[in-house]
Amino acid sequence: MFQSIEEAGVNDLHFKYDEASGLKAIVAIHSTRRGPALGGCRIIPYASTDEAVTDAIRLAKGMSYKAALAGLDLGGGKSVIMEPSEPYDREKLFKAFGGFIEELGGRYITAMDSGSRVSDMDTIATQTRHVSCTSISGNPAPSTALGVYKGILATLKANKNLGNSLKGMAVAVQGLGNVGFALCQLLHSDGARLLVTDIDEKKIEQCVADFGATAVSSNEIYSVPCDIFSPCGLGGVLDPDHISQLQCSAIAGSANNQLLTPECGQQLFDRDIMYAPDYLINSGGLIFVAMNHMKQGQVEIDRRIDAIEDTLLQVFRHQQQRKAPSSLIADHMAEVLLYGDEHRRLSA
Repeated sequence: MFQSIEEAGVNDLHFKYDEASGLKAIVAIHSTRRGPALGGCRIIPYASTDEAVTDAIRLAKGMSYKAALAGLDLGGGKSVIMEPSEPYDREKLFKAFGGFIEELGGRYITAMDSGSRVSDMDTIATQTRHVSCTSISGNPAPSTALGVYKGILATLKANKNLGNSLKGMAVAVQGLGNVGFALCQLLHSDGARLLVTDIDEKKIEQCVADFGATAVSSNEIYSVPCDIFSPCGLGGVLDPDHISQLQCSAIAGSANNQLLTPECGQQLFDRDIMYAPDYLINSGGLIFVAMNHMKQGQVEIDRRIDAIEDTLLQVFRHQQQRKAPSSLIADHMAEVLLYGDEHRRLSA
């Protein structure tokens, strides 16, 4: 466990067990150098504690990098709840979790993530003020989708193999949750041709009906010919086997931790597939959450989401100059923002 913490650069790891509610929760705080750590609460049925810890650690690191490149005065953290296998009282569980967050004294601010709901955030808010995504602040998914859309527009500008417009362009969207579906709406409005897949057949049917999308099987989505592949489900989908199947010019999606390993970024680079780093283009949701928590208005939210396009273009320019994977370029840019001269000396 300590090796995983050291490799990810996580500052601390907090565990909480509450017998009365069945709560088994983990909070990973990667960095508080730029401000309190902010990151969502994921509740899914993990197979083991080790799996939950690994997820929390990887996601927390991504949140630090995401906040840094978004220009936010925040650090990165993440919480995971091991969803009980037996029936449980959801309100009681999240009240206990809210008490856990309060015990951390403001070092970590929680929000929505996979499996959690606005109503859960409202329950947490009865126990602590260190929470966002409540019914008062709203759902971050549309802002996340908008940031990914801005990232796709930047990818068009930077990739000579793609056209100047989304009209008629084939985009394969993997995962049609709140973010994936909202992204499909934006792409469809610009005339993109959508190829979609999801584990939920009803979501596929809705995209086919609403956007004229073409349904694709979950296995076929990797090898279907398209201009842009957009992973919008769970992470780790860009592994060596799937990368070898890709028939696209670029990848730009909302899923966190898309690259199974750092080496997969090099594999994409070697195949001349342009990759928009996930934690950069999916930062719209974090921006929405952070600005709401800081009592900032929609104008500031929109300004920061618009800046995603410029930051990604900067990453792609550095990629061309240094002949290195965009994933490494983005990591370096985030690390300089997080650690400043200390990182420059270590990487020199």
